[in-house]
Amino acid sequence: MAEIMFIEERCKGCGLCVTACPKDLLSVSSKINRAGYPVAQIEDMDSCNGCALCAEMCPDVVIMVFK
Repeated sequence: MAEIMFIEERCKGCGLCVTACPKDLLSVSSKINRAGYPVAQIEDMDSCNGCALCAEMCPDVVIMVFK
């Protein structure tokens, strides 16, 4: 089982992580960070296999994957 953490204040809501997830577990939420951007979130942590494609795709180093 993997755990994903987001540094929400860095997130710009670009959605690249959403498109990179092979299991379609990520989305851009309605939550807004202090910079005014919507932040990424994971829908179902238990289904994540820890492939870390989302973290590799993120241009702002927002996502950390722990296996």
